[in-house]
Amino acid sequence: MLSLLSDGTFLTGLSFVAFVGLLLYFGVAGKVTQALDARADAIKAELEEARKLREEAQALLAQYQRKQRDAEEEAQEIVSQARHEAERLAAETRQKLDEQVARRTALAEQKIAMAEAQAAKEVRDAATEVAITAAAKVLADTNDASRQDALIDQSLEQVRQRLV
Repeated sequence: MLSLLSDGTFLTGLSFVAFVGLLLYFGVAGKVTQALDARADAIKAELEEARKLREEAQALLAQYQRKQRDAEEEAQEIVSQARHEAERLAAETRQKLDEQVARRTALAEQKIAMAEAQAAKEVRDAATEVAITAAAKVLADTNDASRQDALIDQSLEQVRQRLV
């Protein structure tokens, strides 16, 4: 047996068995088990909290995505309304411009018609003056002075009656 005590392997094995025995005697295994269980519980709690945080993050993400979609739809609606309003204003402006052009055209046509009537009247008046002058000259050449004056007065009176 003495030879066993001098063997290093035996002493190492004996020391190991004594160490394990001391660990069991002082209840280290239970404490290690408790520590491992506590660590496992802490990890489970962290995992559960991480799962809850993940679910909350997913819920927030879905909520923000809904808000983004709603905002995009509202923006599209605003753009559509603005486009329709611009088209309506353009049509209204076009209509007003057409009406204004029509009024100005009618006014210009009225002015042209008045100018034509005035020009025709002036031409008639000038033609009448020329006719009177020519008639007076012809009569002056063919008749005596008293008869000429009477014919001129008579012609002038007829022309005035016709013009009025």
